[in-house]
Amino acid sequence: MTTAAQPAGVFAASLTPMTKDLEIDLPRAVAHNQWLLANGCDGVAPLGTTGEANSLGFDERLALLDALADAGITGAQMIAGVGCTAIPDTVTLTKKALANGAGGVLMLPPFYYKGPSEDGLFAAYSEVIQRVGDSALKIYLYNFPQQVGFELPLSLIGRLIEAYPDTVVGSKDSSGDWPRMEKTLKEFPGFRLFPGSEEFLLAGLRQGGVGCISATVNVNAPDAQAVFSNWQSAEADDLQAHLTELRMCFKELPVIPVMKAYHAQAHDDPGMAHVRPPFTPATAGELATLSNRLSAANFTLAA
Repeated sequence: MTTAAQPAGVFAASLTPMTKDLEIDLPRAVAHNQWLLANGCDGVAPLGTTGEANSLGFDERLALLDALADAGITGAQMIAGVGCTAIPDTVTLTKKALANGAGGVLMLPPFYYKGPSEDGLFAAYSEVIQRVGDSALKIYLYNFPQQVGFELPLSLIGRLIEAYPDTVVGSKDSSGDWPRMEKTLKEFPGFRLFPGSEEFLLAGLRQGGVGCISATVNVNAPDAQAVFSNWQSAEADDLQAHLTELRMCFKELPVIPVMKAYHAQAHDDPGMAHVRPPFTPATAGELATLSNRLSAANFTLAA
């Protein structure tokens, strides 16, 4: 894969619509990802945290990857979430993503056992790479210590890059720790870092990052795209300030349920609001809070 063809820009960690029976709603899922691509996103990252991936069955994940590929969502528009607690599951999902032409895979470490050694984490990633055995594989490491329970050490990233320079090509960093992201970019030139929040989009681009992969881009992608497309312009700081304001509208709200409810309301599509337990639907008050905050920030969701 050439550098030009690699994923870059504004990526939504895309929501996974559910039916009233709490099965994946594949037609709605395809439509939502297509809507994202038509409304500010350069690509999508399904089957991540925002996509409720770890509440989905294995066959459900495979079916979603196939449905998106059948709709032509592939190549540089696709970074598929594949990280599981079991190495064979990660391998199978990764092979499916590659067979469908995904431009990259977003790979959590095996996260059930806490406090793993660096050698253990290296071995886990190495085992996946060896079992997949495909030179087309492009891994984006997923650092999300708040959810996983531990951080991916920079020393581990360095070891993986050294051992697999054509395979371990980047990361999504959802730590919220900008100094760590900045250090990552300085220590590993050319490493394709996506901050996990659009709050850090401009700062990341200025330090060599390649975009963002964010949950709330399911809503505010056009404003994120304005930053990405104009990050070297005189208006970049003002655009980023507005984008950060929009991100803060979600503060202290249940982000996944309230985003689904917001889409359901804005697009007159009640079915979009379904979430799978342990999530519960957003309350009317939570939806009103988000709607009022976004309106105060002069934001209207695209049709």
